[in-house]
Amino acid sequence: MNKVKLSLAIIVLTGVSAIAQDTLSISKSEVLEKVNDKNLQIKIAEKAFQSAQADYRQSNALFMPNISASHTAITTTNPLMAFGSKLNQEILTQADFNPALLNDPGHIENFATMIEVQQPLINLDGLYERKAAKSKMDAMSLQTERTKEYLQLEVSKAYMQLQLAYKAVGVLEKANQTAQGNLKIVENYFKNGMLQKTDLLDVQVRVNEVANQLQYAKSNVENASDYLAFLLNEDVKGKIFKPLDALENQIQVEETVATISDNRKDIQAMDKATEAYGKMFQSTKLGFLPRLNAFGNYQMYDNQLFGTAAKGYLLGAQLSWNVFDGYKSIGKNQKAKADFQKAEAEAEQYKNQSQLELNKANRQLVDAENKVNLSKLAFEQAQESYRIRKNRFEQGLEKTTDLLMAETQQSKKELEFLQAVFEYNYTKQYQQFLTN
Repeated sequence: MNKVKLSLAIIVLTGVSAIAQDTLSISKSEVLEKVNDKNLQIKIAEKAFQSAQADYRQSNALFMPNISASHTAITTTNPLMAFGSKLNQEILTQADFNPALLNDPGHIENFATMIEVQQPLINLDGLYERKAAKSKMDAMSLQTERTKEYLQLEVSKAYMQLQLAYKAVGVLEKANQTAQGNLKIVENYFKNGMLQKTDLLDVQVRVNEVANQLQYAKSNVENASDYLAFLLNEDVKGKIFKPLDALENQIQVEETVATISDNRKDIQAMDKATEAYGKMFQSTKLGFLPRLNAFGNYQMYDNQLFGTAAKGYLLGAQLSWNVFDGYKSIGKNQKAKADFQKAEAEAEQYKNQSQLELNKANRQLVDAENKVNLSKLAFEQAQESYRIRKNRFEQGLEKTTDLLMAETQQSKKELEFLQAVFEYNYTKQYQQFLTN
C-alpha cells in the first residue's frame, strides 16, 4: 500500500514540475499577428519573391543603355600600333612617313580614355523574357500571400491544440481527484471488511493509470507549446505558452456551399507561373528573328596618363541575325515548349487536386458535426451513469469494478467530446482556407 502511494506521489510531483514552468500567457489574436512578422517560412517566401523581383529588374536592360568607361595605357615598338597611336593622338608629321621609321619605329606610349554606350533598339525575344519575368514575380507574390494564409490556419490549429492539451490536463486532474476520492472510500470499506483485497488493488491500479495519463497530457502541453513557439520563431526555453482564450466546447453550424474559387491565391500563382512559361516559349520562337542595337563611343588619346589632347567619337547601329547555331536555338525552343505544356498540365492537376481536397473537407465537416453530436450525447450519458453508480456504490449496491468503469467512461467521453469539437472547428477553418 505505501509503495503504491509513494509511486503515485512521484508521478504526480513529476507532472507538476513539468507543467509548473514559467508560463507565457498569449491570446489567439496575438499569435495570429506574430506569425506574419516572425515565421521563418514566411520570410523564406518573401525572399523568394525578392529574388524574382530582382530578376524582373534585370530585364530593364532591354530598354536602358549600357554605359562603360575605360582607360588603357600601352607602350609599343610595333610598327602598326606605333603609327596608329600617333594617328590617334593627332601628332603624326610628314617625317613619320619615312619608310625607315615606319618599319622600325622607336617605342611610343599611348593613353586612351573611352566612354562607350550600347543601346538596344529591337529585341523581341528579350521583350517576352521580360514579360515572363514579370509573370514569375507576380506568381511569387501571390504564393507569398498564400503562404501567409496557410500559416494563419496552421498557427490557429496549433493554438487550438494547445487549448485542447490544457483542457485534457484539467479533465484528467479532475479524474485523478475522483479516483483518489474513490480510493479513500474503498480503503475505508476494506478496513471495515466490506471489500476484498482485489477490489482495493483494482482501484489502486486505476489511480495509477489516471496519474500516468495525466503525466502524458502534461507532456502534450509542452509539445503543443513547443510547436507554437516554432511557428512564431520564438525561443521559449524553460518557458511554456498558456492560452488566454478558453477552448470552445460548442460548434456553430453554417449551411454553406463550398466551392473552389479561381481567385484563390495559390491557383492564381499557378496560372501566373504557366503564363511565365508561355512567355518564355514565345521568346525562344522570336529568338530566330534579327536584333537591332545601336552603339557609340567617345575616345580621348594622349601620350600622358589621363591626358585628353586628341578626341573623337564613333556612332553606329548593328543588325544581327543568328542564322544557325548548331541546333542550339531549336533545342532551346523545344525545351521551352515542353516546359510550357508541363506547366499547363501541372496547373490543371493542381486545380483537380484542390477540388478533391475540398470535396473531402466537405464530407469531413459533415462527419465532424455528427461526431460532435454523438460524443456530446455519450458524454452526458456517461456523466449520468457515473452519478447513479456512485450513489449505488455508496449504498453497497454496485461493484467496485462497475464504479471504476463508469468513472473511466466519464473522463474518456469528455475528452472525446472536446476532441470532436476541436476537429469540427479546425475542419471548418480548413474548408474556408480551401475556398478563399
